[in-house]
Amino acid sequence: MGALNYLSNLCTITDNMKSKRKSMQTVEIKVKMDCDGCERKVKNAAKNIRGVKTVEVNRKMNQLKVSGHVDPQKVLKRVVKKTGKRAEFWPYIPFNRVQTPHLSQVYDKKAPAGYVKNVQTVIATANATEETLTNLFSDDNINACSIM
Repeated sequence: MGALNYLSNLCTITDNMKSKRKSMQTVEIKVKMDCDGCERKVKNAAKNIRGVKTVEVNRKMNQLKVSGHVDPQKVLKRVVKKTGKRAEFWPYIPFNRVQTPHLSQVYDKKAPAGYVKNVQTVIATANATEETLTNLFSDDNINACSIM
C-alpha cells in the first residue's frame, strides 16, 4: 500500500503544478522616459520576461503596459534592475471609474488627461462625544434638554 500511496501522491503533485500557472493579467507601470533609447530599453527589459504576451510603451504618458501570465512585482523589479530607472505601479485610474472625484487630492496636476490620482476614500464616522452632543437636543430623547 505504501507504493500505491506514493504514486498517487506524485499524480496529485503534477496536477497542483499545472494549476499554479499565473492568471492572465495586465500590469501598468509608470517609468520616466525621455528619449527613444529609454523607450527601447524599457520595452526590451519587459519583453524578455517569461510569460509576457504583449508590451506597450507610451512615452508621452511615461506608461508601460505588460500583459501576460506574469507576477506584477517581478515585472517591476526587472524593469528597475535592467533600466536603472525609478519605476512604480501606475498610480492613476480613469476618471470615469472614480466614485467621488470631488475629494481633495484626487485631481493631480501631474496626472495624464483622462486620469485622476488613485486616492483611498475615507468615510468620516462620528465619535462618542459627537453623538452625545447631537442627542442632547433631540426630540426622540425624553431626557434631553428642551429650549423654547
